[in-house]
Amino acid sequence: MRTKVGSLLAGLVVAVFLSACATTSAPHPIVGPWLITIDTPFGAMDSNLDVNSDLSGTMSSAELGAARLDSVTVDGERVGFSVDVDAQGQALTLVFNGTVEGDALRGTFNTDFGNIPVTGRRR
Repeated sequence: MRTKVGSLLAGLVVAVFLSACATTSAPHPIVGPWLITIDTPFGAMDSNLDVNSDLSGTMSSAELGAARLDSVTVDGERVGFSVDVDAQGQALTLVFNGTVEGDALRGTFNTDFGNIPVTGRRR
């Protein structure tokens, strides 16, 4: 009798575990650390982009400092976010729209001065 009850409980534990694993969603393609290059009119600028699984994150560079990501969206491979930065005393909101394909990121920052190309790779 003990063997049957033990087997039944073990089977139940395995079934619950497998059910929990099956409902765990895959992480968004943008999640993780990235090295991005922003092709500004003044030359290329490297920046670190770090996106957490809850779609919070930061962007940081020597030129712009660190800033929190806002409004991160993911729709398949399409991603977007905005970030408020201080560009040498001028407050700018950069709005990113692009795609993630594997470990590559490509898109643009829409700014008051037009679109600025952005490329990146997962770190």
